[in-house]
Amino acid sequence: MKRAAILAMALMVALSLGEAAAQTQRPAANPPKPATEPGEPPPPPYEPQLLSLAEIMGSLAYLRTLCAGKEAEDWRARMTALLDAEGRTPQRRERLTSAYNRGFRAYSATHRSCTDGSQEASARLASEGERLARLLAGRYGG
Repeated sequence: MKRAAILAMALMVALSLGEAAAQTQRPAANPPKPATEPGEPPPPPYEPQLLSLAEIMGSLAYLRTLCAGKEAEDWRARMTALLDAEGRTPQRRERLTSAYNRGFRAYSATHRSCTDGSQEASARLASEGERLARLLAGRYGG
């Protein structure tokens, strides 16, 4: 579980953007259930949280680019690092990639220009991502 701890800590640092986030929740979404293919090893116990984190990263990739955030270009690289660390099978890589893309599409469908709402959503997502990263590091950090 050392890899999970390192990954979670790296993501926590990446998501700690120093923004004060509102205490409201992000739009409700049904988190994907990690389904495995026959012959695929069972997913780790932190798979649902990791998929949520990938989805948040996709959302932030869109919103930070929309609002010209200073780290806007970093989100794709962060997702690549996540895939390198956790995408042990093609099916798992696909689940993580799909979660990232789902997050990206969710906000691209409703946010066409940078508004106060876009910036608030971005701050809330960063806060939620940081919370998930801390949870992963605390619970599965080895």
